[in-house]
Amino acid sequence: MSAASRTPLLFAGALAAALALSACSSGGGTSGGGDTNLVTGKSGIATAAKGERAKAPELSGKTIDGKRLSTADYRGKVLVLNFWGSWCGPCRLEAENFEKVHKDLKDQGVQFVGINTRDTSTTPALAFEEEQGITYPSLYDPTGKLMLRFEKGTLNPQLIPSTLVIDRDGRIAARALSALSEEKLRGMIEPVLAEGPGASEKSGK
Repeated sequence: MSAASRTPLLFAGALAAALALSACSSGGGTSGGGDTNLVTGKSGIATAAKGERAKAPELSGKTIDGKRLSTADYRGKVLVLNFWGSWCGPCRLEAENFEKVHKDLKDQGVQFVGINTRDTSTTPALAFEEEQGITYPSLYDPTGKLMLRFEKGTLNPQLIPSTLVIDRDGRIAARALSALSEEKLRGMIEPVLAEGPGASEKSGK
């Protein structure tokens, strides 16, 4: 095969990979074949038992309103990460549910953080949050580099929207790869919240 004939094939492969990363999905997700010790329920939500969870990477940078944020600041809390884009229809469908649950649980040791991705500027992202009444912060991740910090074979984000629940020890407890109803979102968070203090809290660190 000549170099000229290979070029379209290489371009098609790169485009497919980019679309897979940024795909906006309203369907249920399943854990990938490389995942181990993970259970995906009928709801499409994948979970990992407490002793078998992978460590979540620290995500840091500027929020869409220009402030500095690091997820490391929330260690000791149950952290809910929602990967979204203003261009994503399913993200719009689930936004009201996220804000409602955030308001209900923020005084119980639960912190929500959005990861806004594939928006070419913060203007549409800010408009989305204002329209949806979102009050929790969102990191600005236009190129998707924060998504790529999660290791393959773990409960990593793969689509837009994706939602992860991180336990108090900074480990990934649950993942959804589709838009979430209020009931499903609460169902992801509540078992992790019920686990009690994390190891660092018990040790007094």
